[in-house]
Amino acid sequence: MRSSTSCNSPPRLALHGGPPVRRRPLPLEFPGAHFYGREERLLTRRVLRARSPFRYYGFARPEMTERFEKEFAQFLGMPHALAVSSGTAALTAALMALGVGPGSEVVLPGYLWVSPVSAVVRLGAIPVLVDVDRSFCLDPEDLRRKLTSRTRAVIMIHMSGSTGRVAEVAALCRRRGIPLIEDVAQAVGASVRGRKLGSFGDLSTFSFQLNKNMTSGEGGAICARTLRLHRRAQAAHDLGYPRTRAGRLDLSNRALTSWGIGARMSEMTAALALAQLRKLPRICAAMRVRKRSLKALLKDIPGLEFRRIDDPTGDSGNFLITIFPTPAKAAFWVKALRAEGIVTARQGMSNIRMTDWGMHIYHHIPALVMRAAVSDGNNPWNDSRNRSSVGRTYGKGTLPECDDLISRSSLLCIPPTLTRRDLIEISAAFHKVAFAHPLVSGKRR
Repeated sequence: MRSSTSCNSPPRLALHGGPPVRRRPLPLEFPGAHFYGREERLLTRRVLRARSPFRYYGFARPEMTERFEKEFAQFLGMPHALAVSSGTAALTAALMALGVGPGSEVVLPGYLWVSPVSAVVRLGAIPVLVDVDRSFCLDPEDLRRKLTSRTRAVIMIHMSGSTGRVAEVAALCRRRGIPLIEDVAQAVGASVRGRKLGSFGDLSTFSFQLNKNMTSGEGGAICARTLRLHRRAQAAHDLGYPRTRAGRLDLSNRALTSWGIGARMSEMTAALALAQLRKLPRICAAMRVRKRSLKALLKDIPGLEFRRIDDPTGDSGNFLITIFPTPAKAAFWVKALRAEGIVTARQGMSNIRMTDWGMHIYHHIPALVMRAAVSDGNNPWNDSRNRSSVGRTYGKGTLPECDDLISRSSLLCIPPTLTRRDLIEISAAFHKVAFAHPLVSGKRR
């Protein structure tokens, strides 16, 4: 879409006192919550009527959590699914299932969220950072350089709705005999060439927190490729012991006995998650079609680039990442676009520089940069079993490609409720800024 302003008279930006393109805030992200309705009410009422909110027993036989696990495993094409209380709990239990602890290194990318790092550190292991490529996901070439005899697991984090070269990473991990965990918290429902994210690794973890593609407020899941890993994760997420088919703790299974984290999902949470799972394809399709339409409207702006997505048909569509030629241009454009009304209301983080994306950036996690202790006398970096990581640092500059991409990029949420008018006005704002301040010298649109 082109600006209607004369080529000889650049429009006055709202940043400089001109009228903004729009005055209404964009809708908040919260993809799954936009779809709450009759189905969620019916299933939660069923739990209330049963008066059995605990997943293993009650006045009536609980069914929601077990049913959710079955349908979630089928949705992903994985043999085993375990419902848990949060995505952070899912990561912790998955790492415990792999036996991660002091002396272990766990590899993960620099564009992430704090939870995978905290799960690694709490278990006494060392996080090893890997650079990202233009997909904003883990770079397989840098991964090869970072693998050592101490690598106990690789966590591939599918950030901002899509993924990178996941099949290549999975093949590399298989060749090296290293377990792969997929963190699918931000991309549940996405796929690559028809194969769901979360079905490439040995384990995969999910979050159903409010910002996610499907939401039960809190909640999460772990999917496992083998029964052994599933049972180990089951014991870890519970009280440290597996459960019998009747839902009773099996204290006789010494091979699976450990210290659990008490992260079971409740029946009420499972009811919401089940209703949302059944709507997930529709939620992702709504975001994907809006993102595709917006990219088509913006593709003629010289110098404006997008994140690389190898299979757009499998993108969950919840974020649009735009890449600018320089950090200065990224900063100006985001400021100008926000002044034009491309911003959400309260709590909204849409249309921001990625440098402002908080603890999604490795060097914005204070505890990691400080190499903070878990508790008094419990600091993995000071543990003699981790002596090879004594000099490891995590400050800015550790991952050059990640630092460069983040400094030049912005993030725009794509809620499933964006209207055609919203898309046209977002496009108009981009073109208005492009006409007044081209990204490429001498090229106005």
